[in-house]
Amino acid sequence: MNNVKLIIIFFISLLLTVIIGCERKQNNQDDKPVVALVMKTLNNPFFIDMEKGANETAVKLGIELIVQAAEREVDVEKQMQIIENLIQRKVDVICVTPSGSKEIIPAILKANDAGIPVLVIDTRIDSASLKESGGYISTFIGSDNFEGGKIAGQHIIQMLNGNGKVAILEGIPGHETGDARLAGFHEVLDQIPGIEIVASLTANWERDQGFYVFQNILQANPDVQALFACSDMMALGAIEAIASAGKTSEILVVGFDAVKDGRDAILNGTMNASIAQHPSEMGKLSVENAVRLMNGESIPEYIPVRIELITKNKLLNN
Repeated sequence: MNNVKLIIIFFISLLLTVIIGCERKQNNQDDKPVVALVMKTLNNPFFIDMEKGANETAVKLGIELIVQAAEREVDVEKQMQIIENLIQRKVDVICVTPSGSKEIIPAILKANDAGIPVLVIDTRIDSASLKESGGYISTFIGSDNFEGGKIAGQHIIQMLNGNGKVAILEGIPGHETGDARLAGFHEVLDQIPGIEIVASLTANWERDQGFYVFQNILQANPDVQALFACSDMMALGAIEAIASAGKTSEILVVGFDAVKDGRDAILNGTMNASIAQHPSEMGKLSVENAVRLMNGESIPEYIPVRIELITKNKLLNN
């Protein structure tokens, strides 16, 4: 009788071992690589499009995608906390659109120490500061913001026939994206004697600040003829200020990013043009190249994303 009990116990133990082993094997098969996309904010249509492109690609490639961001684009500290938490979670790859080109470097260094590859999207890291710190990134995926600023400047010069008063709404001071757009814009406008820049102020990428800052610019410069805003969100705020002043259609407005609301404004005639960067493509490329890294493949140090001028004619003809 005792022998029968021992045999039964043995077979039960063997059966449990097989079941547990199968469960572990199944769990290991179900484990997906984890890629994190850390954006500046989730409140901007530009980054909503980026997230969409990344999500669609993650589903297609069968990986887990974590998308996180601070509430405001200027909150570098929050973005750094998010990255540090992801490092503790031991994600496989971190893709980030930096809220500060220099400020984010300590978080990149921590990812380097943890052996987690970092892909930088849309906004470049300050290369000199990164090199000095001993840090490194796997690639930069983004548009040529300097070239975009030049395209915007050339369009305004053409529309004004080389003569007129122009205002600028800048991005966050010291932020690579806005600085590059601004520099490209000045590259072409500063060579035209008939163009006068009457005001150049920051509105910190935000729509409400775009409204209040441009309202003040209008009060000080009621004869301003054109505005270049370094983002569509600031341009859309400025358009509201223009409408409040009863000057709709009197002031040429050129934005940057060509988000949906910006395209709608171009179609209804309140915005003249915008520079498109294709953020959905950035999201797609970030996930694709993160997977390549996880598969042991090499990727280029710079992966460009196309940039183009969007006007009403272009929208109607597409």
